[in-house]
Amino acid sequence: MPLNRRKFLEKSAVTGAGVALAGAVSAPGAQAAEAKRGAKRYAFTVLGTTDLHGNVFNWDYFTDKEFDDKDHNDVGLAKVSTLVNRVRAEKGRHNTLLIDAGDTIQGTQLSYYYAKVDPITAEGGPVHPMAQAMNAMAYDAAALGNHEFNYGIPVLRKFEQQCRFPLLGANALDAKTLRPAFAPYSMHRLRTPFGRDVKVAVLGLTNPGIAIWDKANVQGKMTFPGLEEQAAKWVPKLRSMGADVVIVSAHSGSSGTSSYGDQLPYIENAAGLVAEQVPGIDAILVGHAHTEIPEYFVTNKKTGKRVVLSEPLKWGQRLTLFDFELVWEKGCWKVEKVGAKVLNSNTVEEDPKITKLLGDEHEKVVAYVNQVIGTNTAEMTSAEAPYKDVPIIDLINHIQADTVKQALAGTEYAALPVLSQAACFSRSARIPAGEVTIRDVAGLYVFENTLEARLMTGAQMKAYLEYSANYFVQTAPGASVDPAKLTNANGTPDYNYDVVSGLTYEIDIAKPAGSRVTNVRFEGQPLADDAKFVFAVNNYRANGGGNFPHVAAAPLLWSNSDEIRNTMIAWVKAKGSIDPAAFAAVDWKLTREGTPVF
Repeated sequence: MPLNRRKFLEKSAVTGAGVALAGAVSAPGAQAAEAKRGAKRYAFTVLGTTDLHGNVFNWDYFTDKEFDDKDHNDVGLAKVSTLVNRVRAEKGRHNTLLIDAGDTIQGTQLSYYYAKVDPITAEGGPVHPMAQAMNAMAYDAAALGNHEFNYGIPVLRKFEQQCRFPLLGANALDAKTLRPAFAPYSMHRLRTPFGRDVKVAVLGLTNPGIAIWDKANVQGKMTFPGLEEQAAKWVPKLRSMGADVVIVSAHSGSSGTSSYGDQLPYIENAAGLVAEQVPGIDAILVGHAHTEIPEYFVTNKKTGKRVVLSEPLKWGQRLTLFDFELVWEKGCWKVEKVGAKVLNSNTVEEDPKITKLLGDEHEKVVAYVNQVIGTNTAEMTSAEAPYKDVPIIDLINHIQADTVKQALAGTEYAALPVLSQAACFSRSARIPAGEVTIRDVAGLYVFENTLEARLMTGAQMKAYLEYSANYFVQTAPGASVDPAKLTNANGTPDYNYDVVSGLTYEIDIAKPAGSRVTNVRFEGQPLADDAKFVFAVNNYRANGGGNFPHVAAAPLLWSNSDEIRNTMIAWVKAKGSIDPAAFAAVDWKLTREGTPVF
């Protein structure tokens, strides 16, 4: 009777074990020839993706055209599938494994549509496009990413049921039992010409920041201890179970940093620390940080052994290849050599098997995002939003403040003034003059954030603005200003530069970080430290994302379960038209010694 891998994995998630059989035929000719010569060596390849974020097609649903960036990258599993097929043909299908490091089901309108518009959780609902594509590509395992929890646990569990491979999360624990809520690992057997299979263990680790970023979805249900702690627990177990090779699939960057400060005692980007501190790991597939690391070696402090790390670029732009060479020594397989590299998906065409499989789903989503929901009197773009106060960001703040005011009407906080924060999520966002579609509005707010109202003081708002101003590179008076080099100081992403509406203020970029914000006023008067405000803020920021001061500890007055993006779409539908003249204002500007930069 054949092994039912799904039922076995579901049972094993409770006991902390997961097993998958991958490869039960002889190796290809080259290795068979070595066997005849008596050379007991075996080579195999692990292919890895990460941060796919709902990308199947090489398509940008926000611009309604093929994806392209300044480096002419391509995206999507259809492209990756072609690369995978080529590697499998070269190496031998049963000498390869295909794994992922998380953030799979959020990020595009394709993934949003099947979570919210035509949800996979509905009775008789569809199969998630990412499950369909990854099943067709025969993935062997995937770690959980933090964005897997954005739509709630029921959507994630349904996605898990639809996948023909395990979702791994050794540090995603049931809050009550503290036992793994998902399979911690999977075990794979690769058959060699020598009668002794190679056992490859894949340990999945996810990001502890989930407890903050998706607090509303996981609080009281799941807990997320640190990666190092759980790797130290599981790697010895995997070795004792006979694993010849241990690979970690970690939805965690390699830098050893955190974006949420000391709110949790765990490191967000801990993959490098795991390699350094936990013996017994051969390779780590890195995710979460959206950076490209073809090959990076970390020396384990306890054993002196080098561990190879690799992170393929997000959205399916790259595919990592870990190439392992094993030798038979003293009755077992030993890793003799392992290296890594990445392949670029823009070098191949999309796999027609994948595009045909999901063509109908793609067309449904294209039609959905192109629905007209209103009109606009003047074009707005975000091209200059990182360094200028532009109307398109004012629109976000205007809608958020309006929504919060309506929500608090009739409460004890109704009389308090409402401030609002927003960031530039995409420098290519555009709302045209004339007809406005769902994709125009959705392209302005590309994350699944929800809206909250927090109680803040004037002093706290000043500190908030000062922290945000760290985004700019210090530029001396009289020095030339290149907008392309002015922002993203110390790697700060655009989404961690917040502008606040309802106040006016200046940011002096000639001054050092920490002392830049000047002339902060409310209704024309200097902002009083003890003034009280309702602050309309997204849940990511309110829960500590970006480590902005005060907001995470501020009293919660109201919260909304619907995405801000949907709130904006509904607002435009209700109003029927957008008129920038009704809300656009220059609330902030960059200066040097009192002189405006722009």
